[in-house]
Amino acid sequence: MNCNVPTDIVFSFTGFSTRGGQTDHHSDGWGIAFFEGNGVRHFVDYQAAVASPVADLIRRCPIKSKNVIAHIRKATQGQVALENCHPFVRELWGRYWVFAHNGDLKEFAPQLNGAFRPVGTTDSELAFCYILQELRQRFGETLPSTSALTTALQELTTEIAGHGTFNMMLSDGSALFAHCSTNLYYIIRQFPFAEAKLSDEDVTVDFSQVTTPKDRVAVIVTSPLTTNEVWVQFGAGELKVFVDGEVRV
Repeated sequence: MNCNVPTDIVFSFTGFSTRGGQTDHHSDGWGIAFFEGNGVRHFVDYQAAVASPVADLIRRCPIKSKNVIAHIRKATQGQVALENCHPFVRELWGRYWVFAHNGDLKEFAPQLNGAFRPVGTTDSELAFCYILQELRQRFGETLPSTSALTTALQELTTEIAGHGTFNMMLSDGSALFAHCSTNLYYIIRQFPFAEAKLSDEDVTVDFSQVTTPKDRVAVIVTSPLTTNEVWVQFGAGELKVFVDGEVRV
C-alpha cells in the first residue's frame, strides 16, 4: 500500500491474510512492514497467517502508514523458518529498505561483495541483497533521484527475472517500486470513494465514511482483493513507481 496520508491496512490485510492457509496455499509464513517516520514496524512469523496470533494483532490494530509491504509465503527455496519470512529489511543511504518477492529463481547465484549478505536461505533475500549491492555500486554514498533509481531498478529486475518469476515490491518509505513477471494488479482509491467487498471474506467497507476528499490510496497485489472494484493489471516485465498514492512511472 502506498498513500498520500497515513492510512491503516486492516481491511486489505483481513482479506490478504486469509490467503495464508485458508483460501490459498501460501501457508509457510508471513510478514508485514509499516514505515513510520524514519522507522519501520516489522512483523514476521513462520506460522500460517490464518493461525498466527501476530497476524490477528495486525487485523485488529489499525497501524497507520504511508507505505506498507506485506507477504504470505509459499516456500520454494529455503526451509520454513523465521529468517526466511518476507518482507526483508536492510539499511542503505541512511534509510530502511523493505523488500518482498513472489516467485522462484533458478540458477541465480550472483557474486556478493559483503556489503549485503542474506541471513536466511531464500532466493528472494539473495536477490534483495544483490539489488542493494548494485545500487550502491552505481550511485556510491549519495541517494539518487527517484528517476535514476527507477532506471537502475528496471535494468536489475529485468536481469533477475531472466532466472525465473520475479514479482517484487521494494520501498524506502518515500516511494514504492513494484515489478511484475507474471501477476500484479493495482487500484487507486480516491474521491469520490465507494464501497468495497473482499473476495476472501464476507467483509464490506464504505470508504466514504472513513476517508477525507484529499485521501489517495494505492493498493498493489498479486491477485485482486475485492470483487466489486476495477483492478489494473501490470504488463509482464513492467516496473511501476507509486508515490503519494499515485503512479509516477
